[in-house]
Amino acid sequence: MRKTTQNIGHIFYRIWFYILVTLPIILFFPFLIISTLSEKWYPQFFWLARNLWARPILLGMGCPQRIYWEEKLVRGKSYMLVANHTSMLDIMLMLRISKNPFVFVGKKELVKIPLFGFFYKRVCIMVDREDSRSRTGVYRRAQRRIDQGLSICIFPEGGVPEEDVFLDDFKDGAFKMAIAHNIPVVPMTFYDNKKRFSFTFYSGGPGLIRAKVHSFFETALLEDEDKTTLREEVRNVIYKELKTRS
Repeated sequence: MRKTTQNIGHIFYRIWFYILVTLPIILFFPFLIISTLSEKWYPQFFWLARNLWARPILLGMGCPQRIYWEEKLVRGKSYMLVANHTSMLDIMLMLRISKNPFVFVGKKELVKIPLFGFFYKRVCIMVDREDSRSRTGVYRRAQRRIDQGLSICIFPEGGVPEEDVFLDDFKDGAFKMAIAHNIPVVPMTFYDNKKRFSFTFYSGGPGLIRAKVHSFFETALLEDEDKTTLREEVRNVIYKELKTRS
C-alpha cells in the first residue's frame, strides 16, 4: 500500500512538472515569439526564460536552490559553462545560476518536444553528432554568439548517462570550442538534480538543490592539442566534488 501511494505521488509530481514547463510558455507566448525574431533580442528572451520560466518551475517543484561560488561570473564577459548532466532540472538550474545570457548547445532530437522544441530550435545551437558538417557549423554559430557578447553552455557528457553511471566520460567539443574562441571554462557541479527529478519514472521529490561554481580554467595560452588535458582536468574537478559532497 505504501509503495502504491509513493508511485501515485511520483506520477502526480511528474505531471506537475510538465504543467509547470508548459504553462509559462503558453502565458508568455507572444513575448517569447517577439524576443526570438532577431538574434539581437536574445538577451530579452534569456531574461524571460530565466525569470518567468526556470524560476517558477524550480519553485513550483519545491526545489529551492543553494549556489556555492569559488569564482564569480563577470557581467558582459563570455564563458563556456559546463556541468554534469543527470536531469531535466539541469537546464532550469543553469539558467538560474548565470545572469549572463548564454546559449545552449544541444542535440537536435530535443526539437521533437512539443512547444519547448519550437523555441529550442529558434534560440539554441543544435548539433547532429552523426553529421560532421553539423559539428563544424556549431563552431561558426558559437563564434557569432560569442561576438554578440553571449556565453555558451554545453553538458560535456554528450547527453544524460545511464542511471548507474556516476559521471560519464566528457566529449571534446566544449573544450575544443573554448580554446578556439579563447573563453574561460566554468565547471559546475550539480549535486541533487538526479535525486529530485531523474529519468527513472517512479522517483524524485521536492527538496534543496545545490550547485557549486568552481574556479575557472583560462584558455588564452592553450592550443587545440591541449583540449584533452583541459577536458580531463575539468572532469576531475566535478568528479571529486561529487564524490566528496553527494
